[in-house]
Amino acid sequence: MAASEKNLRTCSQGHKYYKSSDCPTCPTCEQERKPESGFLSLLSAPARRALENNGITSLQTLSKYSEKEILHFHGMGPSSIPKLRSELKENGLTFKS
Repeated sequence: MAASEKNLRTCSQGHKYYKSSDCPTCPTCEQERKPESGFLSLLSAPARRALENNGITSLQTLSKYSEKEILHFHGMGPSSIPKLRSELKENGLTFKS
């Protein structure tokens, strides 16, 4: 299998990075955006963006969704669900049934 060819890109902030996919996300900008605390800080960048793009920035909002609904968001993977479930439980909340 041939290796993917990576292209040099520059984001709107001037960061230079290489990507082999069509994904326009700058890894440097994404790292700078990562929260230092809270449940969103536990997630990978794609999973965090999936929640943010769907207006989910609090555990209270997250609890209005079922696990199945969350998994349908682009960028959300099954490994994020246990982390989210644990955070909900610690705050006396659960996913919608």
